[in-house]
Amino acid sequence: MPAAVATALVPSVGVAQTPSPADPDAGLQQLEPVTPANPSLPAPNVTPRNPDDLRPLAQDGSLLSVRAGQRMMEEARAAVAVQNYDLAVRRLQEARQVFNQLSNFYQELHSSFTAIDNRIADSQRRSALETAQLRDEATYQLALVHRAQNKPDLAVPLLVQIVRSQNPTRDLGQRAYRQLYELGFVDSPFPRSQDPASTSTAPRQ
Repeated sequence: MPAAVATALVPSVGVAQTPSPADPDAGLQQLEPVTPANPSLPAPNVTPRNPDDLRPLAQDGSLLSVRAGQRMMEEARAAVAVQNYDLAVRRLQEARQVFNQLSNFYQELHSSFTAIDNRIADSQRRSALETAQLRDEATYQLALVHRAQNKPDLAVPLLVQIVRSQNPTRDLGQRAYRQLYELGFVDSPFPRSQDPASTSTAPRQ
């Protein structure tokens, strides 16, 4: 297994996306829809853990938040440091799912508020782009871990998704394409002036 992968994982804009059938992580269980409460039942206790912030998704224990995804990325980095690649894969898959769901939800809100309240629509669009970027960063790190596991067949679909989401002209898109070139999946380097000898499979610092 390449030891170069055991370096820091770095969370760092693309658009929201639905996992494709070729995505090995597309089968991850999605969050269950919330069933409307029965008005005849007594209201549950919703006392926040932090009395200074009444929004429940701002709490540390929330799973549907950027903070939760970043925490999973940190756990993946620690796992890579000790070459526990199986744990790193699980945590990166979870982080990727969280960021993708957030990006999709923000994109839906953007569409809902367009031409109604442009201030809110623009804010949701920025949130969708930011979480999509985090999703793509998690996807890239997951692809590198699969390379460390000698599983290039799992890395390739992830790298192709990143190129499609980021565009080959962006830094992360170029890094993903470079990985495809190193794996032998594509024949031509990009940019054309790129020196193949300078490429590396290690996560970007």
